[in-house]
Amino acid sequence: MVTQEIEKSRIYTLNEIIEYTPNSVVSKTIIRKATGNICIIAVDADEVLYGKISPFETFIQILDGTANVIIDTKSNILKAGQGIIIPPHISNIIKANQRFKMISTVIKSGYDEISI
Repeated sequence: MVTQEIEKSRIYTLNEIIEYTPNSVVSKTIIRKATGNICIIAVDADEVLYGKISPFETFIQILDGTANVIIDTKSNILKAGQGIIIPPHISNIIKANQRFKMISTVIKSGYDEISI
């Protein structure tokens, strides 16, 4: 997986800031902070993302195409515009039956007590 950061203080059309690459998974970091990170990811057809079991919640939103997000053993087919939260400490796999683009947002725990 190739990771590149994007430029700050610039307007983006999310589907256009990352391109599909044959037989690959491509990732660009939008924001990386101690409290979490946001990445945009393009996944070509038949590729699989084997999720690490994370101690943090992860929000996945599909921007283009369709993804099969398997949380624990439950399969969830997500289409463009749909999202799902992957709970902490749960195994997950994201399969590309067709190519798709998604945003992945990780919120690190321990900051829940901060009030605004």
